[in-house]
Amino acid sequence: LITTVYLFAIKNDKMTVRDYVPNSETAIKVAEAVWLPIYGDKIFKEKPYNVSLKDNKIWIVTGSIAKNKRGGVAYIEIQKSDCKILKVVHGK
Repeated sequence: LITTVYLFAIKNDKMTVRDYVPNSETAIKVAEAVWLPIYGDKIFKEKPYNVSLKDNKIWIVTGSIAKNKRGGVAYIEIQKSDCKILKVVHGK
């Protein structure tokens, strides 16, 4: 059973749908909550995170690599409207 839940707000007698992930700060919190059980505390070494919003629909959050370091970074795609996790990977 798959259910979609929407957060609604009433403003000026009109019902509008609110996004579950409205800003980059929330996207980072969601990303950390997903990454932490998968990759552990080492995920915090990839700060500062890079955040972008694709087509005003999907938050993309990636880790960053310190200069002179090798390896990959964590990557996640989060749907803005309902917080659905679309993709989670970590490069090597």
